[in-house]
Amino acid sequence: MSDQTSNHHGKKPRLTPVVESTLNRESWKIFQIMAEFVEGFERLASITPSASMFGSARTRPEHPYYQTAQKIAYLLSEAGFAIVSGGGPGIMEAVNRGGQQGKSASIGLNIQLPKEQTPNPYQDIALNFRHFFSRKVMFVKYASAYVVCPGGFGTLDELAEMLTLVQTGKARRIPIILVNSDFWQPLIAWFENTLVQQGMINESDLNLFKLVDEPEDVVKAIFAFYEHRTISPSAEEQEILLHL
Repeated sequence: MSDQTSNHHGKKPRLTPVVESTLNRESWKIFQIMAEFVEGFERLASITPSASMFGSARTRPEHPYYQTAQKIAYLLSEAGFAIVSGGGPGIMEAVNRGGQQGKSASIGLNIQLPKEQTPNPYQDIALNFRHFFSRKVMFVKYASAYVVCPGGFGTLDELAEMLTLVQTGKARRIPIILVNSDFWQPLIAWFENTLVQQGMINESDLNLFKLVDEPEDVVKAIFAFYEHRTISPSAEEQEILLHL
């Protein structure tokens, strides 16, 4: 066994210069990650209630998906919800645009990517992230509603993340709204006919989300959810979110 991997007699293995240099760089990354969390917590904690909205970065302004997302964001903003998007183009732009047209704050959680992610100009508050995981926490931690428009892998990732967190009790229960039946129904059918039937999820897990088509119905679904509960997290929910 080489000197680098052996650990006989309690001795610490010696690191090569390359490994040591890489480890030092990774250690310093911790401070960058901490800074992203601290800034996110400080700037978002007081902006309540808020709705996190998701959708494709590739959707053009003339597309019905874009226009629907913009209207939903506008209606929610007028209803008093700050609007939070990924800060990029496509439906993210539509969301910030609609939010800015309303009376509440329009917020973008921007991510640095090699392509596609160009910040849109409709952000009242813009935060910048290098790491997906810290950005994803910010989408969830202060959200009072989750609105998911048609999108690709990134949108599916955000949807699966939220469903998992609520299902496992790692996040508080909030409205999770899927917009556009034609787009989402095949996925929901797979949930029902494969995941439920094979015991991968419980049938009750299908109640974690609601499918709607009209912008006005998104607002109605969110207000109906909170009809008999407070929109602010309870003390128990605050404790859950503290350990998110």
